[in-house]
Amino acid sequence: MAFFVKSMISNQVKNLGFGGASEETKEEGGTSDPAAAKGMTREEYEEYQKQMIEEKMERDAAFTQKKAERACLRVHLRDKYRLPKSEMDETQIQLAGDDVDLPEDLRKMVDEDQDEEEEKDSILGQLQNLQNMDLDTIKEKAQATFTEIKQSAEQKCSVM
Repeated sequence: MAFFVKSMISNQVKNLGFGGASEETKEEGGTSDPAAAKGMTREEYEEYQKQMIEEKMERDAAFTQKKAERACLRVHLRDKYRLPKSEMDETQIQLAGDDVDLPEDLRKMVDEDQDEEEEKDSILGQLQNLQNMDLDTIKEKAQATFTEIKQSAEQKCSVM
């Protein structure tokens, strides 16, 4: 009975954080070495940790580059549509370095959009838009406008 009470008190002390847990694992033959826990030697574990850190750095660098490319695209679109600039985008581009540019696929899309807009703005583009319009609709709109002007003129004349 005394052993049971001692065991219960010992478990309660461990739960409170007064130690005891690490002492018990050492007594049972367990180790606190993470390399041994994973079944590796100390050198293998250190090499594994270095490799994990290098991979994380590569992922972080790629992520920062992607964020900067997206920020570059947003800056380009803001310039194109004359929207206010964002300091956050400028900061993202500076963090990645000055060699940030749009990805090739996005650059092609932006260039195609720009070419299409230039075509629409040209005289030939305007003429093509006129050819695509329905002449009957244009005639109806013109007649409706003419009728409205005529009615407003008649009302003004009757007042005088």
